[in-house]
Amino acid sequence: MSRLKFQLEGIASYSRARAGKFQTLHGTVLTPLFMPVGTQATVKAQTSQTLKECDSQILLANTYHLLLRPGAEVFQRLGGIHRLMNWSHSVLTDSGGFQIYSLPHSRKMKEEGALFKSYVDGKLILLTPELSIEMQKSIGSDIMMVLDQCVSSTSDLNQALEAMERTHRWALRSLKARGESRQSLFAIVQGACISELRKQSASFLTQFEFDGFAIGGLAVGESKAMREDFTEMTVELLPSHLPRYLMGVGTPLDILEAVHRGVDLFDCIIPTAHAQRGVAYTHQGKVQLRRTAYKFSEDRLDLYCSCSTCTLYSKAYLHHLIKSEEVLGWHLVGFHNLFFYRQFMREIRQSILEDTFETYYQSKKKNLLTPESHRTEIYLQ
Repeated sequence: MSRLKFQLEGIASYSRARAGKFQTLHGTVLTPLFMPVGTQATVKAQTSQTLKECDSQILLANTYHLLLRPGAEVFQRLGGIHRLMNWSHSVLTDSGGFQIYSLPHSRKMKEEGALFKSYVDGKLILLTPELSIEMQKSIGSDIMMVLDQCVSSTSDLNQALEAMERTHRWALRSLKARGESRQSLFAIVQGACISELRKQSASFLTQFEFDGFAIGGLAVGESKAMREDFTEMTVELLPSHLPRYLMGVGTPLDILEAVHRGVDLFDCIIPTAHAQRGVAYTHQGKVQLRRTAYKFSEDRLDLYCSCSTCTLYSKAYLHHLIKSEEVLGWHLVGFHNLFFYRQFMREIRQSILEDTFETYYQSKKKNLLTPESHRTEIYLQ
């Protein structure tokens, strides 16, 4: 039986979109859900308090980076990530699998695990499924991920097959290493953009008692259309009574499309990474605050947002902060983006529960596709 006790609360008509809830060691989580990325036990330019003001339900942290610094001993002595960063809600930890993909020149692959050279002190570290789970136990995350081998979504058959089969072997080793821990564990479906491999991966992994399933190996090189097609295909292969997590996605439009296809959980660095460059996501569309058009604008960033950035500061001030590369600009725009994402997910969830998602989907998609220079006018008509 799943440790998360996932329950479906609504399924949209004419769509696979669904609303649900599950229980972690730190509270109830409502889906669909976006998880802010806190790679090193911090969401860039935010505090635990601002994350609570955004009503963030789960943060994502990265096992590989936290293994190198501050290390397992810190978490063990201080009582885990929740106490360390003063965070009372849930945490999901990635296993380090993405680093196997993203650092190809800094690691060597073995059946036992991935051999990395530490960027902290230069030591060689063999990241095995067992070490990954041991570290995630020390961190004390609510949801752990199996260690997987991610390859480019456009990999050829032989490379994708080899990585998928290794992912399966590592998933079983991760499950065994989890043991009797109360922490939940998700498996990761791989197979690049090869339909038969995706089917094989889902068929194999769903035989075992994981608490949820992630769709990995997407948003790493394929087209938007291909990602949506493989998301939809993979979702159809996963059990309906467990949560589904699309890793590393994405923009509001990406999320809307994936919810439409039946995904429950998302994470991405976009809200905070783009904020550093002055990109804000609003109900009027994406706003590029570096543009000179905002130099004298006394308008609020988002006419339909109640966050403190929007209620207290003008676009002119935010434009100035971003152009001046002031950290406060990153903080304020990042806070707004996270607040917007949370509000966006609430709207999606409510439309599913009210069975108006199809109407919401069509109107929101049109708005998100509209060029920035025309969005405010169209939205207000």
